[in-house]
Amino acid sequence: MSHLASLLKRPSSAINSASSSLQQWRGIRVRVRNGNLEQALSFMQRKMTSSGIERMIKNEQTHHIKNSEKRVLARKALHRRLQSQDLARKLKSILIKKVRRHPGE
Repeated sequence: MSHLASLLKRPSSAINSASSSLQQWRGIRVRVRNGNLEQALSFMQRKMTSSGIERMIKNEQTHHIKNSEKRVLARKALHRRLQSQDLARKLKSILIKKVRRHPGE
């Protein structure tokens, strides 16, 4: 959690050290309306998830990962990638069939 606090306090230097792919810091601001902190926190959580900040923080590993755990994670990533490629192939073939059926449209 302290890493998150440092990201929010020092946006430009923390982002550059945490991820070189993120070029510009985009801050997340949330209004607390009528003193409803729970609603503001849930809204901030949704914004962080959709903006990718949460994923970036999660990917920043600060502890050692065992080799067996690395293998499991690699296998899961491979499975996700293969499923994604298979879905893309299926969608492409469907689109090609639709285009070939209706050349005038």
